Amino acid sequence: MSTDTTRQALRTEAAPPPAGAYSQGLAAGPYTYTSGLGPQDPVSGAVPDGIGAQTRQVLANLAAVLAADGLGLADVVKATVHLQYLRRDFAGFDAAYRAAFAATGGPLPVRTTVGSDLMDILVEIDVVALRRRGA
Repeated sequence: MSTDTTRQALRTEAAPPPAGAYSQGLAAGPYTYTSGLGPQDPVSGAVPDGIGAQTRQVLANLAAVLAADGLGLADVVKATVHLQYLRRDFAGFDAAYRAAFAATGGPLPVRTTVGSDLMDILVEIDVVALRRRGA
């Protein structure tokens, strides 16, 4: 069991800035945790239309935060997904999510998907990734 208690906040301009008192991501011991990220473009702040496009933007934002710790989507072990319209948008979300993670060539992460009130966006995702330092 690791006794590493080091925590490092992750920050990148390639993902939307926090809208409150939280870090975009946090590297802690053997894992990196991201905050829940939405589909805002990090440069313009624009939100794309439709669940597929929003899911792809969220995953790009997550990949940017993970990259700040030298990681990528292939390192994700757990995802928590919030959908504004769970029944209506699940299939479109799942298709975009599946395509992104299939491209990593690894096993799909475990996932929890729930319906939530998301304040003008269709999807928000946070992930936990395994850090492979020294491997």
